[in-house]
Parts: sequence; C-alpha cells; structure tokens
Amino acid sequence: MSSTNPQLMLNLPEGSVSFRFTLEAAYELQTAITGLMEHLKTAVAQGGTAQKPTPQKPMEYCYTGEIFLEVFCNPNIWSSPFAAKALITLRDDRIRLSTETTLTHLVEDLNQFVEQYG
Repeated sequence: MSSTNPQLMLNLPEGSVSFRFTLEAAYELQTAITGLMEHLKTAVAQGGTAQKPTPQKPMEYCYTGEIFLEVFCNPNIWSSPFAAKALITLRDDRIRLSTETTLTHLVEDLNQFVEQYG
C-alpha cells in the first residue's frame, strides 16, 4: 500500500463523500457499530416483554486525521438496527458537512472499504 491512506467513500441519501481514512480507524468504527447493533437487537428483543427496555448509551465515534469525522447514533430512539440512522459530521479547516445516513448503509460502506484495503 502507498504511504497515503486509502479513500473511504460514504454513500449518503443525496450523494456521496470520500476522504482519507486508515484501516485501523475503519476497524475501530466497525467495532463501535457492532456494539451499537447488539444494543439495538437487545432493545428489540426486550420490546416484547412487559418490562421497559434499559436505556443504552449513544455511540459516539471520533476520528482525527487529515479530517475530523464524528459518527453519532442514539440507540434509544430507533425501533431496530435496520431503522437506525447515524449522524455524521465531517470537517477540516475549510469545510464542514453534517448529514445522516442509515446505519445499514454505513456498515456496507465500511465493509467494502475493509474488504478492499484490509
């Protein structure tokens, strides 16, 4: 691999954005999302019981490289992992992008990145 980091492309509802991202950071974000998905699945399973689901901590992932990336998702407001959306903030000293995407699209984009560069 070259000395520059590979490009991660995030497919968003109204387009896409690409930026340099490390493989290590991709693995960290995958781990954070996997934990979030488990919390969401647990909440769905508890939804059929008489007891109120235990509130879960939101997922907050931050990456600082050439850009700053923040991914935030509150599992307490989504009915399932397939309905969940993540808020994404991507910025550097010249531009700031804030948007949201479905968690499933984010997972697909990360998996493709890891398969390509891992």
